[in-house]
Amino acid sequence: MPYNMEMCYIQYAEAAMNFNIYLDDTTGQQLNAIAQQAGESRNALIRQAVSDWLSHQSQPQWPEVVVNFKGMADVPLFEAGRDQLKPPVDDPLA
Repeated sequence: MPYNMEMCYIQYAEAAMNFNIYLDDTTGQQLNAIAQQAGESRNALIRQAVSDWLSHQSQPQWPEVVVNFKGMADVPLFEAGRDQLKPPVDDPLA
């Protein structure tokens, strides 16, 4: 089977970024144990953790408890008092 050199290069280029990280002994031992339990390499677990963290950071979301909050039955809605608000004062710095 002939190799597609362009494809080989692209695949290599995507996997070629290397980092050194330093973990304290406890964290390193925990990582080793979890990797062995999961049947994965430490690098695979670290890649997955970084990927998950980056995807979470790039899509900020409200916590589920906030998104699902329906209000409190004994507290009036905030909008119910809007008609009682005073109009804004002219900005003296404008």
